[in-house]
Amino acid sequence: MELSLFNVVSEGVTTNDYYTPKWLFDAMGLEFDIDVAAPVQGIPWIPAKRWFSQAEDGLAQDWGGALVWMNPPFSKPAPWVNKFIKNNNGIALICTSKAKWYKELWDQAQGLLTVDSSFKFIRPDEVRSDIFMPTVLASMGDIATDALIKSKLGRVR
Repeated sequence: MELSLFNVVSEGVTTNDYYTPKWLFDAMGLEFDIDVAAPVQGIPWIPAKRWFSQAEDGLAQDWGGALVWMNPPFSKPAPWVNKFIKNNNGIALICTSKAKWYKELWDQAQGLLTVDSSFKFIRPDEVRSDIFMPTVLASMGDIATDALIKSKLGRVR
């Protein structure tokens, strides 16, 4: 794995570790096949059958069209978003950007939902934390898009 994707601060924990809160998954009511960008220990409340951690390097793995959950490192999202678009099945939590990768996601995602500005992540020390950039949930595929719509988390375009 390229260490440039993560800034390691201790065994299995990086400066990119911002965990998605459980209530978001409860609202979507969906079980994913793979969490493709999980911390080494996984996250117990993410409803995924398996996960790829930094140790397995989710970018190097074959997602095989599986229904994926992706909350990638926001410090270098482009390769993650490109692979998510190619996989064409799942939901990604991603920051907005003026970058080319975001324009491609905007153009190709089947559904996009702007996350409420009060949204807070969970840090590894269990402190709730927000980030300065607005975030969106992007869906690819009918199952993922239907889950976003049924979540009632906001308007899906």
